[in-house]
Order: sequence, then C-alpha cells, then structure tokens
Amino acid sequence: MMTFFWGAVLVGSLWLAHWGAEHFSKPLKKLRKQWGFSVATGGSFVGLAAASPEIGINAASALRGSTDIGLGVTLGTNILAIPLMVTAAYLATRKVNIPDHAGHERHRREHVVVVDGSAVTVQALPYLGIVALFALLTLPAPWRGLQPIDGIIMLAAYALYLAQALLRGRGEGEAVEWDRTEVALAGGGVAALVIGTYFAVQATENIVQTFGLSRIVGGLFITAPIAALPEVFATWQVARSGQITSGVTSVMGDHAVTLTVALLPLALVGLPVGDLLLFSVNLFFVALMPALYAGFLRWNGREEHGFRRWHVAVLLATYLLYVALVLFWVQPFA
Repeated sequence: MMTFFWGAVLVGSLWLAHWGAEHFSKPLKKLRKQWGFSVATGGSFVGLAAASPEIGINAASALRGSTDIGLGVTLGTNILAIPLMVTAAYLATRKVNIPDHAGHERHRREHVVVVDGSAVTVQALPYLGIVALFALLTLPAPWRGLQPIDGIIMLAAYALYLAQALLRGRGEGEAVEWDRTEVALAGGGVAALVIGTYFAVQATENIVQTFGLSRIVGGLFITAPIAALPEVFATWQVARSGQITSGVTSVMGDHAVTLTVALLPLALVGLPVGDLLLFSVNLFFVALMPALYAGFLRWNGREEHGFRRWHVAVLLATYLLYVALVLFWVQPFA
C-alpha cells in the first residue's frame, strides 16, 4: 500500500510542478513576442520555464542528500524527451486539417512533419557543444563528477548559448497585453514548483528503497518518464494548433537549461560519479539523441526541413536500445 501511496505522491507532485512551470512560462512567452524573437530562438529563452521542474528536483535532491536522483532525472529527461516530443508532434499532425499550416495535406500524405530548419544551427548544434562541455567537466579522472566550479562554468555556457540564440533570431516585436492575474499566477507557479519538486524527490526516495533500486536508476526510469509526460501533452496540443516548430524545438531549449542552470544545485554540494560505466552510457545517449535530431532535421532528402516517419521510428528504437543496455548490461535487472 505504501508503494501506491508514494507513487500517487510522485505523480501529484510532478503534476503540481508542471502546473507551476506552465504559469511561470506565460510571462516569458509574452516577453518573447514583445522583444521580437522567433519561435525557434525563443525556445532557448522559454526553456528556463520548461526546465524549471528539473531545476527544482535538483535543488530538492541537493537539500535532501539525494543527488543521484537529481542526476538520474537530468540524464533521463535529456535522453527521453527528444523521441517523445518528435513522436507526439508527428502523431498530432496526422489529422486532416491543421490551422494556418500551408501544405499540411501534402505533408500528411508524405508522412512528414515540417519544422523550421533554423532549429539546427540556433539550438541543436550549440546544445551539442554544451553536452561536450559537460562531458569534459565530469568524465576525466582528475576532476570526475561535479564541483562548485563546474556549476559556474555551466552557467557561463548557458549564458553564451542564450546570447547566440537571441542575437541571431531578433526581429520586430509585437504589442502584448499584461494581465495582473497572469503575473500573480506566475508567482504562484514558482511556489508550486518548490513544493511539487520537493515531494517528488521524497517520493522517489521511498519508491527506490521499496524495490531495492539505486537512486540514479529511480531518477532515470521512474521520475524522469513521469516528469516528461506533461511536456508530451503540451507538444501534442501545440502541434495540433499549427505551431509545429514551437512544439518540436522547445525541447532543445529545455535540455540546454537542464545541463547547465539545473546542475548548479548538484555542483554546489558536490556530486561524485560512482558508476562510471552507467554514467558514460547515459552521456553517450544524451549526445546521440540531439545528433540524430539535427541530422534528421537537416538532411532528410527534401527541400523542406522536418522529420519523416522512419525518423520517428529510429528515435524511438534508439531509446529502447538505451533502456535495454542499461537494464540488462550496465545494471542487470536494476
């Protein structure tokens, strides 16, 4: 019975955290429009709100002495989110009519979801640079793991990532209306994030203890998938409304935050890498997913950038391969 109780607490806590993130993101989305940033560029900015549950989870993990849970959630979401978001956008756009989306019927017949190609250079490739920096800071034996100085370096890396995205995607701004209720809800969203993420970590601790799992595995395969579900639903809804590029590219801005800003709490308390093989395999797939994303988006045999049906299948198969490797080779029957 206690397992069901803590499972319900985990789901409810993550729902509360994502509710908070949704309301926190609305002012940022308005600022994106007001300042004239493109959808692909704005994803780098709005990603601060989208990744706020991961930031909260890492902060709660650091406070509770469960840093492996935070690390597991960080790595797990950065591997799982790309195949889930691309799949959600592809399935959502299979309906006959998509509002304000020219050529949709042809795209549907050709089994492709068309996305703004600037996402490759503005988001995907710079994000791969962040992954490379993260590997450099955490893998070499002399400084393996995360230390406070690593947190400062990753913050600087995010500042550069954000600056290059915003500078390359600035256009004419739009007039937006600000609502006091919306601003107040954004403040309430931050409070919901703090409460939700704290109890999500506590619930994960109790679940992994019950099943005899390591905390990092609990973060990878229990907390991370549940944490990703609200974003899947959001991508589905956004893509069906015709904002396909926004739905598919926001994941990169989210990932850039989770591997930089969100790691600061773990770095400040110090995070050793206990299982080098497990960490290395996860890091390989953290890099492989955006590499496949960028490659499929850029070189797809069409004049228009986007993802074909077989691209979706490969991304999902890659995630299943990752799960099999971790559960049956790295940590058998973990």
